Amino acid sequence: MSSNLNPLRIGDLEIKVPIIQGGMGVRVSTASLASAVAKCGGAGTIASVALGYGTKENETNFPKASREGLQKELRDCRAVTDGAIGVNILVALSNYEDLARVSARDGADFIISGAGLPLKLPEFTEGTSIKLIPIVSSAKAARIISKVWKKRYNRLPDAFVVEGPFAGGHLGFTGEQLRSHKENNLSEIVKDVLAISDDLEGDIPVIAAGGIFDGADIAHYLKLGAKGVQMATRFVVTDECSVADAFKQLYINATDDDVIVIDSPVGLPGRVIKTKFTDRMAAGERIPVRCGYRCLKVCNPAVAPYCIAKALFDAVIGDLDNAVVFAGSNVSRVKEIVSVEELMNELAEETIAALNK
Repeated sequence: MSSNLNPLRIGDLEIKVPIIQGGMGVRVSTASLASAVAKCGGAGTIASVALGYGTKENETNFPKASREGLQKELRDCRAVTDGAIGVNILVALSNYEDLARVSARDGADFIISGAGLPLKLPEFTEGTSIKLIPIVSSAKAARIISKVWKKRYNRLPDAFVVEGPFAGGHLGFTGEQLRSHKENNLSEIVKDVLAISDDLEGDIPVIAAGGIFDGADIAHYLKLGAKGVQMATRFVVTDECSVADAFKQLYINATDDDVIVIDSPVGLPGRVIKTKFTDRMAAGERIPVRCGYRCLKVCNPAVAPYCIAKALFDAVIGDLDNAVVFAGSNVSRVKEIVSVEELMNELAEETIAALNK
């Protein structure tokens, strides 16, 4: 796929169409989706969380199952594309270091990392050329990460993903902040982080994320000074996304009233589509957690209301009555399932048209 858009350059990595497909776990954005996006000139992202979930080995040796799952996804991507492929790794994961080392060693072009401040990430990728991209939701977070990385490792982030309050999944805001947001202030946060980026050494691109739906949105953030965008929700309803059809249909049928903010066992609020499961949890029900592997640093199975990994995996296989289904605030605008190529072409054409207005 070719377009007349300026590529997103992150150091010596060139992403021809300045769109990064966001990492979505558990097992929503795997090699089938990431490689399709990369083949269309964007950047595909594998979500590294719990890639071994559902296997017997995951129960007996969680780190090994996760490691081998990520290695397989990276191999599957590289078998079909030499385009830009990255890995999303949650700081909150108990095997964060291992997944970062695997990503750097086994062919990923970049790591995007959030759900906490990735203050030690450079330590785990030292001596490699992989690009390191923190997710931040404020200029303060961007400043802290840059200061710590410079002092400890004499390096700076290769880019920033700036995620606003309208994104799906786990978010870097309080639940109260998310529930009270009536307007998307991503533009202001992007401007603030751009100011931080401009004060740092080198060229550190800013990538806008959260509630971005179409080419007009993309053009808006490019005009503000962002060099690219990250999008996730729209990539769920593509042929190449490997989740169950029921998952995709939930997206297509969702209304604005179906989108809510929950308190996740991860310790962060998350934006989801209402299901029978979330209604039960909101009513105070608790499902005992039997877990021998502790995928999350912050999880205490003795008090956790439910296992978030299981609830997310149940969504992927279509068991929606027992599922947590992450989605962005604009999910109600999704109306059909298309191919990744169709979606990428549509977004590029819309963006060019909006920039030319």
